[in-house]
Amino acid sequence: MSVSATDQERSAGASALSTLKGTTGPLIGLILLCIFLSFATDKFMSARNLLNILDQITVLGIMAVGMTMVILIGGIDLAVGSVLALTMMVMGYLANQVGLPLPVGILLALCVAAGTGAISGLLITALGVPAFIATLAMMSVARGLANMITDGQQIVGFPSWFSLLAYTRFGGFLTLTVAVMLVVFVLGWIYLRYTSGGRTLYAIGGNQEVARLAGIQVNLYTVGVYVMSGLLAGLAGVVLAMRLDSVQPTAGVSYELDTIAAVVIGGTSLSGGKGGILGTIIGVLIIGVLRNGLNLLGVSPFTQAVVIGVVIALAVAAEAIKRK
Repeated sequence: MSVSATDQERSAGASALSTLKGTTGPLIGLILLCIFLSFATDKFMSARNLLNILDQITVLGIMAVGMTMVILIGGIDLAVGSVLALTMMVMGYLANQVGLPLPVGILLALCVAAGTGAISGLLITALGVPAFIATLAMMSVARGLANMITDGQQIVGFPSWFSLLAYTRFGGFLTLTVAVMLVVFVLGWIYLRYTSGGRTLYAIGGNQEVARLAGIQVNLYTVGVYVMSGLLAGLAGVVLAMRLDSVQPTAGVSYELDTIAAVVIGGTSLSGGKGGILGTIIGVLIIGVLRNGLNLLGVSPFTQAVVIGVVIALAVAAEAIKRK
């Protein structure tokens, strides 16, 4: 065999090590955006507002880590918003209507979330269904199940300690939800940067057939990546339930678009093999800062959607220009 697994992983590792260089453009964009907003409104640079931005991006940030891994292998996951809602409803149903302890309900709901990712991964690998179609189907199934659990009704009335975790600032600045997001960021970065599994994802995204010939178990890693994406979407659902102190089947609508946008804006290539967690963090911050700044400036939500769409288009166009 002309290409060994070791050589393939070494090449992929070199791609991973170049991730920081690829985040220069998004980082400059984030800095310029912050400078503009600091002049446009005096409330933006206040400590309270900056902490609010961190609180507001927790759900998006957690989901974006899983989406980064999916896109790195050349895939896509359109189901994350619906899986988030399904996880919330399973957790609420088990805890409030079945009567299980809330921690047990959370654990079982996360297992359901991981299971949805496993099904998507198996549809892609075992049945050859394109990732777009497989996850689109799972998006519909998960949303339907979320509505069926309570016939479309929300569930309220969680223990007080549950919602307090999202609003109590430990040390005066860090909530538990932000801490969870930061831990997910760090673990995702370590995995992609320093482990053979992370380097393997770059290899699969670079060329699946070459990776397979090199002895990499492409199908196994693909299923694993979708399981992780589903699990992190479920974790984001738990975090959102903490913030809302309620769960509803309509939660997470269009979240998959925001998540993909954050990853792409951060420099991860939709064709796979290039990008990383550092860029995703910057992408999440750009969306969070942009939305926060537009709110402070009194821009309508409809106009905000247009602005976000333009930013996504520019990010993808910039990637295409760099490839040329």
